[in-house]
Amino acid sequence: MKKLILFLFLLSTAGFSYAQDYPKELTVAQDGSGQYKTIQEAVMAVRDYSDVQVNIYIKKGVYKEKLVIPAQKIRIRLVGEDKNNTIITYDDYSGKGKINTYTSYSVLVQGNDFVAENLTFENSSGQVGQAVALHVSADRVVIKNCRIISHQDSLFTSADTSRQYYVDCYIEGTTDFIFGAATVVFERCHIHSKKNSYITAASTTENQAFGFVFFNCKLTAEPEFKKVFLGRPWRPFAKTVFINTEMGEHILPQGWSVWNKNDNHKQTYYAEYGSFGPGFVKEQRIDWSHQLTKKELKKYTLENIFSGGSKWLPK
Repeated sequence: MKKLILFLFLLSTAGFSYAQDYPKELTVAQDGSGQYKTIQEAVMAVRDYSDVQVNIYIKKGVYKEKLVIPAQKIRIRLVGEDKNNTIITYDDYSGKGKINTYTSYSVLVQGNDFVAENLTFENSSGQVGQAVALHVSADRVVIKNCRIISHQDSLFTSADTSRQYYVDCYIEGTTDFIFGAATVVFERCHIHSKKNSYITAASTTENQAFGFVFFNCKLTAEPEFKKVFLGRPWRPFAKTVFINTEMGEHILPQGWSVWNKNDNHKQTYYAEYGSFGPGFVKEQRIDWSHQLTKKELKKYTLENIFSGGSKWLPK
């Protein structure tokens, strides 16, 4: 019996020591001044299914990595030194070898409770078709003060079980450059169009109460472009709402578009409240879109939007 007790004691203390060996802070620097030179190495050094948040600090530099945050690497926080000069980039695109839209990402986030701050996510492949900079399928994701840059399909918020919060971000692209099935809030974000095309392409499912919600954002475009739609429905139950958003003159008066002449739009929910700027012409908005009433507006709170299967209120 004494030997068994001693064995169990040693096993428990060894386990405790093993857990403690995993650092809660890591640094990535290309000049060798951190623990790792690549972000992927640092991510893989994080304990699987960590019960605490692990901060990975990334020094300035251009990190050409096809970065993956695997599903078992939860509670990771990436913090760049400077969003303009801490850049994660890659150049895959749909049609390059066996690459498709889903695999064209520069960064893929599968691990839940992910946070990113002060970073640029870039796909540098150019105007070659679908080329995702940031693909997020994880749940409870916060992206703060970041830049997301590509052309077509810049930001892929893919999973209908995913909840994502983007605050003070800059997102630019050409066609459908914010797309997917997730429930997503964009707050105080700058959305920049680089082509006469479509900003959003939601594929919200029938069971989701919310899709894309934009609060207090700003929509701009390159000066030569004057024909941009707020969105078109990738799937029949697409939901996209703009609240108190400044819209430049590039936004077409009708606001929204159908998808390839199919009937998806008949079941969509596209709405606005408090839109302002030359891109908002209320009386010319397409007849199957909505202007929210004050009563309808009340349900658009972070608590309601992110309720989902479990409560989550991003900090």
